[in-house]
Amino acid sequence: MIFERGHFSNSRVSDSLINESLRQIRNFSSINDLSSKPNVFISHKHDDLEDLKGIMGKIAELGGKSYIDSMDNKMPTQTNGETASRIKSVIKSCNKFILLATDKAIESYWCNWELGIGDTYKYIDHIAIVAIKEKGTYDFQYKGNEYLQIYPTIDYEDGKSYYNNGISIPEGYYVAKPRNKDGVRYITPLSTWLYER
Repeated sequence: MIFERGHFSNSRVSDSLINESLRQIRNFSSINDLSSKPNVFISHKHDDLEDLKGIMGKIAELGGKSYIDSMDNKMPTQTNGETASRIKSVIKSCNKFILLATDKAIESYWCNWELGIGDTYKYIDHIAIVAIKEKGTYDFQYKGNEYLQIYPTIDYEDGKSYYNNGISIPEGYYVAKPRNKDGVRYITPLSTWLYER
């Protein structure tokens, strides 16, 4: 599924949940933050702040903690080798990796580099793509369609679809693996996926 820009910023997530996530990021330690709560590294383009806050809120709502590199007090003020080392270390220590895949993020050197690191340490059970297109555009115009064929995606089910066995799929967010050679798509509720180790 490709969401339209603003989909997640419209969620009714409280500011207090987002503020708590931001507070945790500022003091993130890959050694000390391996708790029972899942840690999620969110790769993003800094222009995508509203959608980013919505994703963070959704993760916080489900009991998880997000990591955003630009909010990390331990990051160097100027991008350098230490920046790359810190990001690599955090991706490795986080339980999950999510790419907020807007067109600008797909074109970003850093986001693609982070996705490569995520691929190395999290593939395929602990990585997901959130595909976001510009408002008013068609799905075929989305620049990251090849990503959707390789990586699991975060999708939304409206409660009107059915599993192969005829049981209704409850409304909510899911992590969907790419369709297999038989055209079958396996989905896991986002709330379950976050806690899978």
